Amino acid sequence: MRNNGYQNYRENEVLTADPVKLIQLLYEGALDAVESARGHLRAGDILARSQAVSKGLAILHALTAALDHGRGGQLSVSLGCLYDYIERLLIEANAKQADDPLREAHALLNELLEGWRRCVPMPQHTAAEPEPQESEHQVLSYAC
Repeated sequence: MRNNGYQNYRENEVLTADPVKLIQLLYEGALDAVESARGHLRAGDILARSQAVSKGLAILHALTAALDHGRGGQLSVSLGCLYDYIERLLIEANAKQADDPLREAHALLNELLEGWRRCVPMPQHTAAEPEPQESEHQVLSYAC
């Protein structure tokens, strides 16, 4: 029960987050899962390590599913390839009970998270500016 306050905080954070913050939270969750898997690997806890790897894989699947290749162009294709590579690292680490792939996955996820943390909201349109076209999306209102 001691995590109940933290869980409530995280749930509220997710429910009120903008799209960029949601992506950041997914990366944080993936990083936590990989770090947990590394700790369980060192401790020799096979079941817990496998569960942590599975959690990381599930988060990567969610990140992959969130990609919009129609609007994201080459960036979304590149991210999809990178997510696939990280998934393969996690699978390899789990199958071989090896830390090196986990370390590499952690470094890549951390680098991605840092990039998303640099995304800042752009100024909103003023009354003098024309309204955005319907084809523009909220993702375009951020600069990275």
